[in-house]
Amino acid sequence: MTSVRNNLMPPGLVSNLEQVLLNKKKKSKDNDDDGDDGTSKQSNEEANESTEPSTSDSTENVDSSKPVLLVTNGDGIESPGLVYLVEALVREGLYNVHVCAPQSDKSVSGHSVTLRETIAVSSAEINGATAYEVSGTPVDCVSLALSGALFSWSKPLLVISGINRGSSCGHHMFYSGVVAGAREALICGVPSLSISLNWKKDESQESDFKDAVSVCLPLINAATRDIGKGIFPRSCLLNVEIPTSPLTNKVCPSKVVCEEY
Repeated sequence: MTSVRNNLMPPGLVSNLEQVLLNKKKKSKDNDDDGDDGTSKQSNEEANESTEPSTSDSTENVDSSKPVLLVTNGDGIESPGLVYLVEALVREGLYNVHVCAPQSDKSVSGHSVTLRETIAVSSAEINGATAYEVSGTPVDCVSLALSGALFSWSKPLLVISGINRGSSCGHHMFYSGVVAGAREALICGVPSLSISLNWKKDESQESDFKDAVSVCLPLINAATRDIGKGIFPRSCLLNVEIPTSPLTNKVCPSKVVCEEY
């Protein structure tokens, strides 16, 4: 199994992280110049801390007794599917919940990575979770999160990609951004789930995402238990499809098929 610490980020990641490294280098030089002058050293550290972009929020929020879950998606960090899911996971109190998701909708991005553009990262507000939004694809988000550049942990217990607005089963899996996020985690050796809600125009409504969360939470908890016991399928991602009106329709397993038009 490949260590996620050795996972190479796509070129261009990440502009503001370069500033972090520069500030740390400057801090180290200033501390050396101060010698044994504790007052000056403390003053310089405080000045640097006030200007340096924070990448240590996750250290403060991590309870070592709880497993870490990483959440991403394809619809963007402000999508109700992701927000409702993260809030529910936080309320359960069983996990350290961390988020690294696209700033905007990347639903049909497939397994694309950003090669020739600089990717920006900024903190985001989701109650109870440590969250970052990324100006890249779902694959960029997972690659960055597992690189160790943003979070203090070396590896999450599980990566969850979703909840996506719209089906990602059948041939849609091949160009789905939400499935690609889970697939990138799998490539990096981390178990993953991809979750999508079958959305129907003029029938589905935002409250369906809350219902979808109530349906998939038991699946997530079962997956984490199996991972902890060592019985979760190795080298496997699960693509979970939630039907329209999830509380009244049954959940059915699906497989990859080829449709003709």
